[in-house]
Amino acid sequence: MNILVTGCYGQLGTEIRKIANTDTTHQWFFTDVDTLNICDEDAVERCFSKNHINACINCAAYTAVDKAEEEPELAEKINALAPQILADACLKHDALLVHISTDYVFDGNAECPYCEEDPIAPQSVYGLTKAHGEQLIRESGCNYYIVRTAWLYSSTGKNFVKTMLALADSHDSINVVCDQKGTPTWAYDLADMLVHLLNQNGHQPVHEIFHFTNEGQITWYDFTCAIFEITEKSCKVNPITTDQYPTKAHRPAYSVLDKSKIKAYTKRNIPFWRDSLIKCLEEIKRKSLDK
Repeated sequence: MNILVTGCYGQLGTEIRKIANTDTTHQWFFTDVDTLNICDEDAVERCFSKNHINACINCAAYTAVDKAEEEPELAEKINALAPQILADACLKHDALLVHISTDYVFDGNAECPYCEEDPIAPQSVYGLTKAHGEQLIRESGCNYYIVRTAWLYSSTGKNFVKTMLALADSHDSINVVCDQKGTPTWAYDLADMLVHLLNQNGHQPVHEIFHFTNEGQITWYDFTCAIFEITEKSCKVNPITTDQYPTKAHRPAYSVLDKSKIKAYTKRNIPFWRDSLIKCLEEIKRKSLDK
């Protein structure tokens, strides 16, 4: 297959590039905002036609959750209208679209893991625009996998893990929210699953929504404690409530995603969050030693 990957310099796109480096099965075309404007319908069409694209993994997104409250039109353009353009191109060229969505499409009021069929009720601009993107893809008529994930981190770019490590090196103690529960997702594990979905599909018609995170569920406070324990940081972690840490965008109190469907579909196990965290922290350490 000829596979287009958008947002290739982000956390997820970077991990897909690593996997593609050892892949001899497919032809990969990696783009980011500097080489392909996915909000430009003509540019997307030229890319699909020139490279005979069979599948597209859309890793591009507006992910600044709080800033989206101030820039709803830009968030809508990147998170909804651009996926619609990609979906239309996939329909025209009989290509498969793999699109990344988010736990923020739910209201966060559940008490058990969200299934793919549960009703969505986004509570923020970010969540609303991602939900609209899902809707436009479904309505396009193209073949698609929509994969919702949460709490994404890696050794690349800005993310919670790297932020906590930096804070630990500059503070004796920090405050972290302890009443929001979810599941961290190592970007490499998600990338590996996405590539597996492409390989499994075999050009078959598909219209599926999946949930993917690592296994287990914790709070941000628990996550931070684990990061510091594994890396032997001495910084103290103080638990606080969401009310004590106000943000512009509403955060879901509970955003654990049920992965039963994707595990049954792919017949693959999903790594536990702590096991993947250890691997990522080892990678971060190696990178720091190489500098």
